[in-house]
Amino acid sequence: MTFIIAEVGVNHNNNLSYAYKYIDLAKKIGVNAVKFQIFKTENYVSIDSPLAKYQKQNSPITKNQFELIKKLELSEEKIHKIISYCKKKKIEFLCSIFDDWGLNFVLKNKIKKIKIPSGEINNYPLLEKISKFKKEIILSTGMSTINEIKNAIKILTKYKKIKNRDISILHCHSYYPSENEDLNLNAIKTMQLKFKNAIGFSDHSLGSHAAIAAIAMGANIIEKHITLNKSLSGPDHKASLNPVEFQMFVNLIRQTEKCLGSGIKKPTIKEKEIMKIARKSIVAKIDIKKNEIFSLKNIAFKRPGTGVSPIYFKKILGKKASKSFLKDQQIK
Repeated sequence: MTFIIAEVGVNHNNNLSYAYKYIDLAKKIGVNAVKFQIFKTENYVSIDSPLAKYQKQNSPITKNQFELIKKLELSEEKIHKIISYCKKKKIEFLCSIFDDWGLNFVLKNKIKKIKIPSGEINNYPLLEKISKFKKEIILSTGMSTINEIKNAIKILTKYKKIKNRDISILHCHSYYPSENEDLNLNAIKTMQLKFKNAIGFSDHSLGSHAAIAAIAMGANIIEKHITLNKSLSGPDHKASLNPVEFQMFVNLIRQTEKCLGSGIKKPTIKEKEIMKIARKSIVAKIDIKKNEIFSLKNIAFKRPGTGVSPIYFKKILGKKASKSFLKDQQIK
């Protein structure tokens, strides 16, 4: 079953009541985990770091990235309350970390998984610190190459606390929202060939189609941004799904999983009934008298498939009829 992550990220707008609403929604919708971003802005962004293009568009009155991120920084107290609320609602809490403070928080609070966002894939000092602890890792790979992913995995497994099997890799395009022509979903196939890890997809496109295609290609983790309302201020709301859209998104994923099935090519129970009607049997093409020799001139292949299969027609050719057969009567 696909592991579905509802990515709140910073869409809580530093409002605890919003955060609780997201958790309630995620539980109601039926996702596996709800994910937030935890960080100390001073450790994460330089004071004069410029805004990305999409951040400028979605947060026009903000001067720079530091100012934007600082407004969205969750206090330790709020994060504890969010974790407690997730436990109460029986849904998994996940978080992306960006600095040593985030790693220490995850360790101190015994959070099972660490999400490494795309921007940290070359943060070797942080990756090396993570590698010293036994954790499950979800590694996003937006903006990266195959070699960069290999290097990150090599560092994460350096101390053998984290095994290769503990790392899931998410294909990702790091622009909000992503255009279809930029998604490059075929990279999922490439990554499946290059790595033994589970491969998923962090979807920043609009709508559900890209994630459904990724699942059809074998992605088993899907991450998608969720918002209470796309018109809320903040950098990621417009590229997120609202509650109604997210419910439809999850429903489509679960229906797609049913369509994919086991991968074993064999007739279903329902098909076995149809086989009797749709397949053919060996029948008399014309009236056949007893002791007459069977040939392609006097036998044919017609529905229903309740008699001898045409597979065996060569075993019949040249044999004598043990009795008489009327036209269209099955040869037994």
